Amino acid sequence: MILIKNGRVVDPKTGRDEIANLVIEDGRIRTIEAICADGGTGGQTDDEAGGRYERIIDAAGKVVAPGLIDVHVHFRDPGLTYKEDIFTGAAAAKRGGYTTVVCMANTKPVVDNEETLHYVLEKGKATGIHILQACCITKGMAGKELVDMKALKQAGAVGFTDDGLPITDVKLAGEAMFAAREAGVVLSFHEEEPSLIEKAGVNQGKVSEELGFPGASAAAEALMVMRDCILALEIGARINIQHISSALSVRQVRLAKKLGADVWAEASPHHFSMTEEAVKVHGANAKMNPPLRTQADRKAIIQGLKDDTIEIIATDHAPHTEEEKSRGLMDAPSGIIGLETALAVGNTYLVRAGHLSLMKLLAKMTCKPAQLYGLESGIIAQGGAADLVIFDPDEAWTVSDDFASKGKNCPFVGETLWGKVKYTICGGQVIYEDDENISSPRV
Repeated sequence: MILIKNGRVVDPKTGRDEIANLVIEDGRIRTIEAICADGGTGGQTDDEAGGRYERIIDAAGKVVAPGLIDVHVHFRDPGLTYKEDIFTGAAAAKRGGYTTVVCMANTKPVVDNEETLHYVLEKGKATGIHILQACCITKGMAGKELVDMKALKQAGAVGFTDDGLPITDVKLAGEAMFAAREAGVVLSFHEEEPSLIEKAGVNQGKVSEELGFPGASAAAEALMVMRDCILALEIGARINIQHISSALSVRQVRLAKKLGADVWAEASPHHFSMTEEAVKVHGANAKMNPPLRTQADRKAIIQGLKDDTIEIIATDHAPHTEEEKSRGLMDAPSGIIGLETALAVGNTYLVRAGHLSLMKLLAKMTCKPAQLYGLESGIIAQGGAADLVIFDPDEAWTVSDDFASKGKNCPFVGETLWGKVKYTICGGQVIYEDDENISSPRV
């Protein structure tokens, strides 16, 4: 058994926010006991004597929350493991407080078949966290023919996406929604109209003009978002708008929700914390797809998070090699890593900045992503799975390039953030522990 004592237990699913002790046994939460004014619980956790616990973690001054859930990661496995693999991706997740991730399908080969799906899921079982896999919407991500969603769901796919590429064929997008509705699965869409993008990775605007970079317009995203919101409303499918980046797109999702569409949206930490100006400072390490946009867009995303137009924070963790990112802004691939900094970025730019409560931030990183996919995780409950993160929201740390991920492509390197993960626990096992904790004695 493990005793976690004196922690501030924050569970957005139930609304719990209190100082309490948790006992973990056989991978599940055995008891949750609030601490009384005299410091006791009046229950079993008062008695620490007799060696009943294999380990006691003193979480005083720290938050104990459900293990984080990321519905949008690229682990590059199979086929692109020089960038990342399932084990290094999982190591980055553990360090960031994540116990569940959903991998994207744009690997090599792409995940549009049962064999590749089984490869990822089987390999994921050895990581210590929950590795889930989304399969492609279209065969080969070619945008021409739908996969068999029912068969792939039966084989273990948690959802479907052609992330990295938009589905430009309107009729096919509608057919995909019909199929998804019938199969009872979620479709996640990468929203960009290719004909409106001169070159992806940098917002088309003031900064792109300064840099002589052709750029990607916000209209390219908003046009596709509008299309898919209309289709989802008409067809009754559940869809997720991935890595939303523009003010107009946020407004369209808000309208679709008001009209009754089952439309969800996710925002990435970089889109609510940075603007296109970051490209002038960080170069290719601030090049991403969709790109960082204007201050007005950033503020609109924050407002969308505040009013729950945007329910989910997802990293779009996208590792590339240092060599690839050193090719210059024009030739480097788009994408940054995010698993190891996401909680701190959210805490720094949303909670400490006064935009969201800690409870609401955690909801967008735990129970809301779980709700999107119908997962049982993302909650702290007696008898429930012991998937937890323990972090200090008041600890400042400077981001270095000593990442667990193979990727080093992070624009937050050198920045001081608030909120340090101290422990990650999955299935009742401590799978990550901050170095500072390891040097202290264990009970």
